[in-house]
Amino acid sequence: MAYDATTLPDVSGLTVGIIGGTGDQGRGLAYRFARAGQTVLIGSRAADRAAEAAAEIAALPGVPAGAAVSGAANEEVARRSDVVVVAVPWDGHEATVAALAGPLAGKIVVDCVNPLGFDKQGPYALTVAEGSAVQQAAALLPDSRVCAAFNHVSAPLLADPEVDRIDLDVLICTEDRDLVGVVAALAARIPGMRGIYAGRLRNAHQIEAFTANLIAINKRYKAHAGIRVTDL
Repeated sequence: MAYDATTLPDVSGLTVGIIGGTGDQGRGLAYRFARAGQTVLIGSRAADRAAEAAAEIAALPGVPAGAAVSGAANEEVARRSDVVVVAVPWDGHEATVAALAGPLAGKIVVDCVNPLGFDKQGPYALTVAEGSAVQQAAALLPDSRVCAAFNHVSAPLLADPEVDRIDLDVLICTEDRDLVGVVAALAARIPGMRGIYAGRLRNAHQIEAFTANLIAINKRYKAHAGIRVTDL
């Protein structure tokens, strides 16, 4: 079946929390969702840092006046959100997710973390005992609905107020097929994006690892490359 955006559910009333919302990726996603009019909660280990980031995002060009953007500590954000995006650095991923297992129970959790290492030859994929970052999250969050998505979205593009469209596909991996439509609909709130089902969680490793290739492409061509799936 060809991709059909008209079949996506209405997600405009969902509250989206960003764990790691003060980092580049989390902050960029928060900005784009805020521009779309989504209720956004910025999470951080320090509530004051989260509140400061939220105020800065709310004041950026393109964000509607009076937009519902606020900040709080990670635990509060997890508790208050309908959908929670995990956008923390890989080295803090396991501890952060494990600590939020309680408030994330029953919630949709979108993991966009890429386990990468860096040396003098550039970025490379790290080995993860569970298979991938999202599989680690799923193991730590047995009572949550977990998927991988937004792994390949360029943080600089997300953060640039002069960029109106981000033309790429968001690859979604999950065991829960009902999540695909919800996450694809959230992706579609950002002009130019499509959410595409890309298989079960066991297929997420190569998606996370491919970010190393994109970084190399971006460095070589001075670009902000993404992925577009053809024939859909």
